[in-house]
Amino acid sequence: MTAALLVIDVQNDFCSDGALAVPEGEAVVAPINALMEQYDTVILTQDWHPAGHQSFASAHPGKAPFETTELAYGTQVLWPDHCVQGTDGAAFHGDLRTDADLILRKGFRTAIDSYSAFFENDQKTVTVLHGYLQERGISRLTLVGLATDFCVAFSAQDAARLGYDVAVDLNACRAIDLDGALDAALTNMQSAGVSL
Repeated sequence: MTAALLVIDVQNDFCSDGALAVPEGEAVVAPINALMEQYDTVILTQDWHPAGHQSFASAHPGKAPFETTELAYGTQVLWPDHCVQGTDGAAFHGDLRTDADLILRKGFRTAIDSYSAFFENDQKTVTVLHGYLQERGISRLTLVGLATDFCVAFSAQDAARLGYDVAVDLNACRAIDLDGALDAALTNMQSAGVSL
């Protein structure tokens, strides 16, 4: 039980017709469901924003989605309102298996975004994930889900920095690819020691 499957943000708002749709986002569901059979430990993450979250363009008058702004922790891409707590958009895709060992909600602090499953975007505020994995004796992680170039990549790089043996299964991921973000994310993951 030293290996876990970490499934990142396979939620309605990141699939077709969602508020922040990732191209072909729902295509990851079937391969992820199949991969779950190969792991004793499965962890799902869920983007879980309060209304008015500071990463939303709507919280910044005069700003549009995909522009950037400076927040206390650095440059923040401003997103369309998405994955608002308790909405259908925040729910897992209806065909995704949710019989996981842990469901980790992230991005619930109004003033700070959270791409990584391990740290908020300030790179200081931790989630419970690292402690949970250590307690379970898990040292190897395979990451899948949405989106390759944001939450998957940030989670994978943080996991590698924390000392895990990390792989990303690109067949079970899809990217937003905002302004060439996918190529940059793949390069950054490889530089961090992540297997693709």
